[in-house]
Amino acid sequence: MASPPIDSDKQANLVAREREGDNAQPLSITEISSLLKRTVEDRFGYVRLRGEMSGVKRAASGHMYLALKDEKAVIDGVMWRGNTSKLAFNPEDGLDVIASGKLTTYPGRSKYQIVIDNLELAGEGALLALLEKTRAKLAAEGLFASDRKRALPYLPRVIGVVTSPTGSVIRDILHRLADRFPSHVLVWPVLVQGQGSAAQVAGAIRGFSEMGPGGPTPRPDLLIVARGGGSIEDLWGFNEEEVVRAVADCSIPVISAVGHETDTTLVDYAADRRAPTPTAAAEMAVPVRADLAATLSDFATRQRRAVHRPVELGRERLEARVQRLPLPENLLQPQTQRLDDLAERLRRGLTMSAGKGREALAGVSARLSPAILRRGAQDARRRLDQVRLVPALVEQPMQRKRETLDALARLASQFHPEKPLERGYAIVRDAAGRALTGKAQAEQETALKLQFKDGELGVSTGGEADPSAQSAPPPTPPPAPKPAKRRAKPSNPENAAQTDLFD
Repeated sequence: MASPPIDSDKQANLVAREREGDNAQPLSITEISSLLKRTVEDRFGYVRLRGEMSGVKRAASGHMYLALKDEKAVIDGVMWRGNTSKLAFNPEDGLDVIASGKLTTYPGRSKYQIVIDNLELAGEGALLALLEKTRAKLAAEGLFASDRKRALPYLPRVIGVVTSPTGSVIRDILHRLADRFPSHVLVWPVLVQGQGSAAQVAGAIRGFSEMGPGGPTPRPDLLIVARGGGSIEDLWGFNEEEVVRAVADCSIPVISAVGHETDTTLVDYAADRRAPTPTAAAEMAVPVRADLAATLSDFATRQRRAVHRPVELGRERLEARVQRLPLPENLLQPQTQRLDDLAERLRRGLTMSAGKGREALAGVSARLSPAILRRGAQDARRRLDQVRLVPALVEQPMQRKRETLDALARLASQFHPEKPLERGYAIVRDAAGRALTGKAQAEQETALKLQFKDGELGVSTGGEADPSAQSAPPPTPPPAPKPAKRRAKPSNPENAAQTDLFD
């Protein structure tokens, strides 16, 4: 099928060409921007605008940049340093003001703005009034109470981040986490500005909070809600009630990192910790791994020192004591000298004793002779003959011992335990044959045995005789030995002076 013919006048050209009858020369961007700037400045050389201040910022040069807005429109504004020094109040976001000045354009961004010469208060800003009303309501419910704040985990394994996936915020957070302590990061992409942003942020927070442990996606130990800086209307999504309630109800500790240091939202009050910037939130989330490694290394070094220090101190003390100890040869020197002295004295003493013994032996041997020995033997024989042993010397001690034994036998027969039975007494025994000495003992027995002179009689505690008892006669005490006749002492005058060998 053939294509329809194309009109050569309407056909797009690769290279721009001048057409016949066309006298409009193309303008550069700078030219059109300059034309617009002159047109706006000529038409609106002096205007007075009423609106709500938003995004007030002071540059280092002293100039002030802001935006004026109402319900349907926004216009940027700038106030030079010379005029800002004359202001009677401190400009803040949300103030309803009247700005006087002229309109102009800013070609660098294709925007028009008002150069403010004078700035006056017109009333309290409606936006800030709404913000204060919401803050007071949620504070009354206790959502901002300090006792609801939870401590952040020291080293979270998984960190959840609720922010835009395309902005510089997530890159700053990831970069800071990688520098300090690489962690597992889960990013929940959301809109952070404009219509629907509040619902997405609240849903992301609830989604992280409802994640259970052990699932396919790890549950975060810490949550960061982050956004870059902006005007109050840019950050308004984080002032919405549903976002604040989602943060307050989250079961995971939350760090709020919305805006820059001077930006404050209601999420900052409800979060467990507020970070001035997203980068600061990453620094709060994790410690520095190098610092932890250095701390662990320091602890290990201190541990080794603590273990080795007692050994080193003990070695030093031992060496100090060893140095104060005398040498072994110095300790033994006095004893060695005394030993040598005693050995020499012993040698001399033995030699001297041997000499004296030799001299004494020589003297005794000189006095020993057969005649002297025979005379000594005769004297000893004569003394032996004079000593005569008679039977009386042996019999007298034996007689005394026998009399003593007879007296003890008579005393034993008199004190025999069964001797009183001959006088009519009886011994009360239990069934085992043990003698009872009291009434209380007898009452505890069911059967008793009464031992008389001529036998035993068994009775019960009721007084009846026990037929099983044997009436054997009591054992007869052994007869007392007869006293031996005392032998008279001999009257031999020869033995009068003889002593008793047993005395």
